[in-house]
Amino acid sequence: MGFYRDNVLPRLVDKALSNDRIGKWRVRCMEGLAGVVVEPGFGSGTNLPFYPEAVEKVYAVDPAVLGQKLAAERLAQSSVVVEFIGLDGQSIPLDDNSCDAGLLTFSLCTIPDPMRALHELRRVIKPDGALHFLEHGVAPEPSIRKWQGRIDPVQKRLFDGCHVSRDHPALLEAAGFTLDWVEHRYAEGPKPWSYFYVGRALNTPDQV
Repeated sequence: MGFYRDNVLPRLVDKALSNDRIGKWRVRCMEGLAGVVVEPGFGSGTNLPFYPEAVEKVYAVDPAVLGQKLAAERLAQSSVVVEFIGLDGQSIPLDDNSCDAGLLTFSLCTIPDPMRALHELRRVIKPDGALHFLEHGVAPEPSIRKWQGRIDPVQKRLFDGCHVSRDHPALLEAAGFTLDWVEHRYAEGPKPWSYFYVGRALNTPDQV
């Protein structure tokens, strides 16, 4: 799986997630994104064309080294400063409260310990800063959820840990984020893979 994971899968993901259909979801996701942003799951930079002008800098985190090479053309065409800072979204090498916002797109589905990653994002995002997210996840119908449960073991193996059945709003709230807004509905494609969540969650300070 090493060669496939490191050399084939990043190209497949880049191809699957760089179409106009997904682009419309990205635009909605990044409305209001500004300042210094941390992006676990930067991948091949498929978000680069959609960053608002108010974004000043992006700290990119991604385990796929090939992603940086695949991102080269997008990086060259973007005015946003991007700094690659690490490979693991569960351990972000940034100081506390160092980012204005965070961005997760089709990433939380794959991170092995999503709660650990979300707690790291809470640590590095300033109090009341925003985490913008776009993910595919658990569907509302019991019949589709049952299929997602059956698919997950194979999905995780073929796509380096990707889950189709995670409840992203619930994970965000469990980690201490406050949902500002969230929209969820089916996108195009087979239902077990195409129930999308897009929204923004706030890094609300813990109540003492």
